[in-house]
Amino acid sequence: MTHDSMAERYLAETHRVENIPPLLEHYNLYTQDPALMEAVTREGGAWANETLTQFGALTGSRERIYWGEQANRYPPRFTSHNRYGERIDEIEFHPAYHQLMKTAKENGLHALPWTQPGPGAHVVRAALYYQQAQIEAGHGCPITMTFACVPTLKKQADIAQAWLPKILSPEYDPSNQPDKQKQGLTLGMAMTEKQGGSDVRTNSTQAYAIGTGGPGQAYELVGHKYFVSAPMSDGFLTLAKTDQGISCFLVPRWRPDGSKNAMHINQLKDKMGNVSNASCETELRGALAWMIGEEGRGIANILEMVALTRFDCMIGSSAGMRQAVSQAVHHAAHRVAFGNKLTQQPLMQNVLADLALEAEAATALTFRLARALDQAPTNEAEALLNRLATPIGKFWICKRTPEHAYEAMECIGGSGAMETTRMPRLYREAPINAIWEGSGNVQCLDVLRAIEKSPDALDAFFSEVKLTQGQHPALDATIRTVEKRLLKPKELEYHARELVKKMALALQGSLLIRAGQAAVSDAFCAARLAPDNTHIYGVLPKGIDCQALIARARPQIDL
Repeated sequence: MTHDSMAERYLAETHRVENIPPLLEHYNLYTQDPALMEAVTREGGAWANETLTQFGALTGSRERIYWGEQANRYPPRFTSHNRYGERIDEIEFHPAYHQLMKTAKENGLHALPWTQPGPGAHVVRAALYYQQAQIEAGHGCPITMTFACVPTLKKQADIAQAWLPKILSPEYDPSNQPDKQKQGLTLGMAMTEKQGGSDVRTNSTQAYAIGTGGPGQAYELVGHKYFVSAPMSDGFLTLAKTDQGISCFLVPRWRPDGSKNAMHINQLKDKMGNVSNASCETELRGALAWMIGEEGRGIANILEMVALTRFDCMIGSSAGMRQAVSQAVHHAAHRVAFGNKLTQQPLMQNVLADLALEAEAATALTFRLARALDQAPTNEAEALLNRLATPIGKFWICKRTPEHAYEAMECIGGSGAMETTRMPRLYREAPINAIWEGSGNVQCLDVLRAIEKSPDALDAFFSEVKLTQGQHPALDATIRTVEKRLLKPKELEYHARELVKKMALALQGSLLIRAGQAAVSDAFCAARLAPDNTHIYGVLPKGIDCQALIARARPQIDL
């Protein structure tokens, strides 16, 4: 053997790759997720198991995972004018983003409960969304708003009749042209202004009637929107002032005569997360708009849309937790350190099991509220539960996600901090849903508002959590703590976060007990409902069946 050939051989041996987990791809996001499958069955969506299984295979494929990577690696670009100086407000996306949008619309993530109403429709739609969000979160924004706009648009029958057929269409058409020339539409939202943020009552955008004014009539809007979600959409629900107060309007991207509407994008937002999706600042310079619903009732008219977008924040955050757990457990199951696989080491077992526990609890609460959405139109108790539990769930699940993403990243170690892995994107996405659609404080105040305005909602809440009364002392004690807190109304706002946290934990504990997986519910009640519980992951008490929790969370891939 020559000196050169020997050197080449030894060089190659030093670069041998070993003790590295295979890529987490070519697996089924539905059938490899027992907590999801059980939740879908428990809450009334089992009739769609075949569809969800097929979708799970797609979302776990290498191709779809690659789409998510590409959509985030190449964020949208904005062009205000074309080569002739004409205003176009064009936003260019990577083709992978369009593929994700096309898949979402074709599978009904934007419309299923409206196009196929019936038992379990919201549950099935949530399960589809839950899987798709694990691939890529940003495109979920326009999908969510297109889905959530329907109840608000229906408050104006003539506008709904003209717009809803194309909004509910499975066709995805990203072209920048008048809606009359398209078969499928998406909707965005433009509420936030600089001076008020979440306090939309301070909005200063003015609406001027073109004719007689009133519901369904044309107006021109003048003002500035500081945060417009999905500005590439075909229309936008927004708020503006008339003489009667803040009202709700639909603003088309193009006027009916084919001219560009005077809704001018100033710049795209440079966001830390959700980078595949466009958000922008916009000037309304006499933009055509139609009033939706009663004049002066704009905030109330748009609240149903906001409630649904908050629910999707719960789905998205639960999905983020699930994907983070999948990545961490998959890594630890293949990685050897200090003489043993990470999943066999007690301290790592504690951390992984705790992360899996959090993800299961989030999933259980999210899908219970999907059932509440299904039943709310005909069941007052479910409607009341949904009203109160949506801000509870939105606050707690979204609040828990950032630390969850960080701990999952730490399980993977240095490699988890590399941009070539999924973890940095999951970490950057993790805080977004906690801020979107109302921050944590806004959700807590909304819980207090619901309790004050709809006292029966508390009855619905306690009826729900007390279905398991007597089955675990820690849960019973948590429920009593909530009842005692409510006896001091003057202190509620100051302690609102603690109250809402306890309410969320009581709901999750009760749901997990009823789910029938003792290893999960026993661990949750012991870890989350103990008086000295902590926010730190990986401090589960003795007696937890960590291996059972990890086994439920581990996805299996086709090598």
